[in-house]
Amino acid sequence: MIELLAPAKLTWFLEVTGRRDNGLHELRAEMVTLDFADRLELDEAGDFLRVEGPYSVVPLDENNLVTRALRLVQRRAGVTLHKIIPPGGGLGGGSADAGAILRWAGSVSAETALTLGGDVPFCQQGGRALVEGVGERVSERPFEARKVTLVLTNFGLGTREVYSAFDELVESGVRPSGRNHLEAAARAVEPRLATTMDWLRTTLGDQVHLAGSGSTLFIDGHLESDLVTWDAMGPEGMVQFRQTVTTPKQA
Repeated sequence: MIELLAPAKLTWFLEVTGRRDNGLHELRAEMVTLDFADRLELDEAGDFLRVEGPYSVVPLDENNLVTRALRLVQRRAGVTLHKIIPPGGGLGGGSADAGAILRWAGSVSAETALTLGGDVPFCQQGGRALVEGVGERVSERPFEARKVTLVLTNFGLGTREVYSAFDELVESGVRPSGRNHLEAAARAVEPRLATTMDWLRTTLGDQVHLAGSGSTLFIDGHLESDLVTWDAMGPEGMVQFRQTVTTPKQA
């Protein structure tokens, strides 16, 4: 049995710099990996995919990114995926799982990894990097140890819906700004996100940020707590606070 870790991706800042003729958005973003990871158990003699953990309801069809990654590298394995990264949370969970499979298989080019999704080239590499284009240009940056507090909401957001809302805002004359250019669009798509962000910012100030296209929020640093993980009742239901750290590039 082989065990692989699939670290979550955190987008430290995100700028949308353009849109290509095919509709894909060009970005300039700094991404880091976290000590918050799905775990994959591989049986090289098997041929199956099972998902366990709090998010075990993810689709298991041929569109699952683990299945697609195995097909891409022409490998077969039985995979038990222990999933703790929330789907639709902006932490690249499916891309992280695919990246773990690609590393196990010896890695592929960024352009090839991109066929699985815009976050997969970075998730295959991990660590800290400047990511540009539509995700295919990944420039490694020196590792920096950072403390992060994640705020996991009880709902998810669809990346396509957020980018569609972003385009509508731009067409209406709104100019994206701030640390995450997708924040206004994500808040428009999911009012519960806006309410939760405002609730946190009332207490913690402007150190509360949106992770990627959401719905996870994050805070620079650790809050004053002896706990690593705890739940709190927010205005839209229960949220989980999880204190973690950045991780270096995997070998």
